Amino acid sequence: MKESISLDGMKTFGPYTPGIQHGQQFWLSGQIAIDGRDDIKSQTEGALAKIDALLEAGGLSKNDICFAQVLLDSIEDYASMNEVYGAWVAEMDMPPARAAFEAGALPKGALVEIVVQGIKS
Repeated sequence: MKESISLDGMKTFGPYTPGIQHGQQFWLSGQIAIDGRDDIKSQTEGALAKIDALLEAGGLSKNDICFAQVLLDSIEDYASMNEVYGAWVAEMDMPPARAAFEAGALPKGALVEIVVQGIKS
């Protein structure tokens, strides 16, 4: 049976569920952080903080993530995003597989959007 993963009062930018868990598998919708954040490092930190909060709400941890997808408004931000992301995964048992690419025109003018999926340990 599918279960929703969400946070009280969490704002979404469309008709979607922030996260879904089915059995041991989970999927989190793309997370952006645009609230007063206008640089790639701040937006990456904010998106990862939302992921952390959703994982906690679902009884999950970063170590349960198997795959991450990082969408960038501009590939020129790759190195700066990677500094923040690298610090975030540094303490994980095994960093997840990942794809990162320029998508351009992200929702609400975001510079980065991060999607994760995995299996609960």
